[in-house]
Amino acid sequence: MVEKWKLYERTKAKSHRGRHVGGSGKPDYIRGSILGEVKCRRTPLTKTQVKEIAKKGISEIVSKSGFTEPAIKYVKRYRPNLKLFHRGKRRN
Repeated sequence: MVEKWKLYERTKAKSHRGRHVGGSGKPDYIRGSILGEVKCRRTPLTKTQVKEIAKKGISEIVSKSGFTEPAIKYVKRYRPNLKLFHRGKRRN
C-alpha cells in the first residue's frame, strides 16, 4: 500500500504536469528546468522551512496545509521567482 504523502506527491506532480521523482535530497517533481517540492503536512510551512527549500534551487512549493504569513512575505520580498501553491492556487 502506498503511503498517503507519496500518493499526494504523485497527484500534485501530475497536476503540475511534471514527472514525479521523489527520494531523499531530490525534488519531488521535474517539469523541464522547473523543480518542484510537495509538502503533505498538517501544519503550514514556516519561513525557516521555506528558506531551507529555496536553498536547494526549488522553483515551486506545493503545500497541503498552506504557508504562514511570514513565509509568504519572505517569498514576495526576497524570492520573487519562487512560486507557492496551496489548494491549487498560487499564494504569492
